[in-house]
This record gives sequence, C-alpha cells and structure tokens, in this order.
Amino acid sequence: MEPGARNAGLIVVYGALAVAGAQFCYFSAVDHMQVGPALLIEYTAPAAVVLWLWLRHGQRPGAVTLLGAALAAGGLVLVLDLLSGADLSVAGVLWALAAMVGAAAYFVISADEGNGLPPMVLASGGLVLGTAVLAVLGLVGVLPMRASTASVAYAGTTVDWWPPLVVLGVVTAAVAYTSGIAAGRRLGSRLASFVALLEVVAGVVFAWLLLDELPRAVQLLGGLLILAGVVAVKLGERATAELS
Repeated sequence: MEPGARNAGLIVVYGALAVAGAQFCYFSAVDHMQVGPALLIEYTAPAAVVLWLWLRHGQRPGAVTLLGAALAAGGLVLVLDLLSGADLSVAGVLWALAAMVGAAAYFVISADEGNGLPPMVLASGGLVLGTAVLAVLGLVGVLPMRASTASVAYAGTTVDWWPPLVVLGVVTAAVAYTSGIAAGRRLGSRLASFVALLEVVAGVVFAWLLLDELPRAVQLLGGLLILAGVVAVKLGERATAELS
C-alpha cells in the first residue's frame, strides 16, 4: 500500500474511532448513567493499551507496570467517588466500553511515529473527519443536535455563549489533540495513556474552580494514587527497557 493511501486510512480510523467514536459513545453513556462510572469505564483504556501492546507487539508488562496500573485504577475509584454507590445500566456500560475502545485507539495511533504524519496533520485530519462523522450521525437522527445562545454561569460569573464555545474548540479539541499526539510519541502509548488519567483529576479541579464543587479529601487522595501509578508505570517501562 502506498504511504499516502496508508496515511489516509489512518486518518479515517483516527477520526472515526479516536475523535467521533470516543466522544459520541461517552456522551451516549452519560445519558444512561452517572458521569463518574462512565469516566471510570472509559479510562480503563490504559489497560486495553497494555493488553494490545502485549498481544500485538509482545511487550509483556512487568510487575512494576502492573502495580502502577492497580494504583491508578484505585485512585480513579477515589477521585470519581464511586465508593458511595452508583447506579449502573447495561446500555450505559456498553456505551462507556465503546468509548474506551475509542480512547485506546487514540493512544495507540497517536504514539505511532512510524506513519510519518506530523501531530498537527494527524490532529487536524482526524478532527475534520470526526466532524464529518458526527454531522452524518446528526443528519440521520442518531445524534441530537440542538443549539442555544443562552448565557453560561461559572462560579457566580455569567458569560456569553461564545467564549465557552471558543475554549471548547481551541483548547479542549485543537490544542488537546495536537499536544496529546506529540506527547504520545515522546512517552509511548502505554505511559501516555496512564498520564492521561490525570484528565480526571483536572476535571475535579476545574469543577472546583468553575462550578464551586469542592473536591473531598478522599478525591484528593485518589489524585495522589494516580500520580503514584503514573510514576510506577514509567519506572516499569525503564526497567523493561534495561532488561531488553
């Protein structure tokens, strides 16, 4: 297969799975279940990445890496405050698992330096393709599309509708995907997927700053466990590299 055709196919897979698929499936999941459990299920993606690298490339995880995975998983449970009890639905769990597949595809494809695509090209191509996929889902009625120009309130401050839209487009989409791809190629898909668990911690912090939702002590403890898990995964990768 020619490099151009191979890269075009890669962008299609990236846009369909890592962009449109992950977003659509996650928001479909939270239509049926609480945000916390949906996030926890989606962020089992690092385990899927470790399994993929093991089965596909023979990169068997070491004991330290597995310990890091366990610490990070335990930290997520605390950050998402799942110990208080959460209702799960079959449909919600299935949607969240589908979102996990999209997230895992994001980490694996983003970390692949062999495709020759610069991060900006892969991100922009994937976002354009993802937008087209979401537009088609909207046209066929699978994805509800409603817009509002109502003001938005953050921590007692009211802003117009367009600043949040700009932030979502520039910061949480363009910058996040481009920098995520660049980071994945430096860290590798396994470590990058575990570092991305900090997104949940960041979500708690921003909910505190913008929505006055103060995190509980148990959630802060969970954040520390996630950090410890990321460090353990990195140490595990270094030990594996030294043995090979």
